[in-house]
Amino acid sequence: MAKNKFLTILILCLSFSLSCQTSIPTPAIEKIVTGAEKLHSFVGVLEDKKVGLVVNPSSMVGNTHLLDTLLSLNVNVTKVFSPEHGLRGDKDAGEKVDSGIDAATGLPIVSLYGKNKKPTQEQMQGLDILIFDIQDVGARFYTYISTLHYIMEACAESNTQLMVLDRPNPNGHYIAGPILEMAHKSFVGMHPVPIVHGLTMGEYARMINGEGWLENSIKCDLTIIKMDNWDHNTSYDLPVKPSPNLPNSQSIALYPSLCLFEGTIVSVGRGTTNQFQVIGHPNFTDNKYQFTPVSMEGAKSPPLENKVCYGMDLTDTNVDGFTLKYLIAFYENMKGSKTPFFNSFFQKLVGNTELQKQIESGISETEILNGWANGLADFQKTRTKYLLYKDFDE
Repeated sequence: MAKNKFLTILILCLSFSLSCQTSIPTPAIEKIVTGAEKLHSFVGVLEDKKVGLVVNPSSMVGNTHLLDTLLSLNVNVTKVFSPEHGLRGDKDAGEKVDSGIDAATGLPIVSLYGKNKKPTQEQMQGLDILIFDIQDVGARFYTYISTLHYIMEACAESNTQLMVLDRPNPNGHYIAGPILEMAHKSFVGMHPVPIVHGLTMGEYARMINGEGWLENSIKCDLTIIKMDNWDHNTSYDLPVKPSPNLPNSQSIALYPSLCLFEGTIVSVGRGTTNQFQVIGHPNFTDNKYQFTPVSMEGAKSPPLENKVCYGMDLTDTNVDGFTLKYLIAFYENMKGSKTPFFNSFFQKLVGNTELQKQIESGISETEILNGWANGLADFQKTRTKYLLYKDFDE
């Protein structure tokens, strides 16, 4: 009986049409050239300057890290700033990232995760220019855009120039989700934007500046090194995983929808090789598919560690934008559990209190998504002012 109930709910959820703006990205006709690969556009500017870098493992120029590339060109890099997951990308989500010395180059590394999310004026001292080169995935709760905010603020306060080397947004072909209510502002959501914002890092930096979101509405001296041969209609498969638990394009496409499960009792596959492509829980026994999270690099203490989880395998599922169908289906199946389905982190991820209430009240996905339409339309008008590339609706 329970199995039939679940299947009915899932079929209904799958039939709902999304109200967010979506498009189907197409492959690039010519090779995409990232900002970091356009060395001729910015290396000359760095001559005789003390340079700081905000980088992680995704900061590659071909097969060589940006740090090593610039050092080989005799650029005077004096300091490296490291965001969540660390310079080498081996830290769990939320794991402490320590400052220290990079063993390969001997350069000081300043952690920008934990208590020190924003560089201090002492840490900025002596720098003429800071270069930001990090691959984003286009979701509001992916914390690299929060790091970008704090970097911009520190640069504005210290009169340091900031250069953003732009990279494609693999989820840049649509916008979706509720607009963050500022009462729920946190490191996983700092700005009044939807869950899927459809902006590159360069475009997002322009929006932060233009909308006056920095402290006291100060402005950052900002330069964007644009990409070649990419726009918001272009698909992009990342050559390097942007963080330990987003291993491939499927996980990145599912991430905006599945990350909401991080505010529930359900596992999204941390501690497996299919992170953000499988969802499950020990009490979700209606489905035969199962997985067991274990401690591993990038997930040293995963949720539901060593427990058999039953649920869904989405590794081969066609992903068509943002959806609540999986979240609603799991809630309906498990709402009789003794353990509350949602936890306090859910509202931070969503950016409001309303969505949890709507799901608990049995409101349909279609009705929920339609309720976000006006906010998305207003955001799109704002977003358009800061675009550097052809938009998905052009």
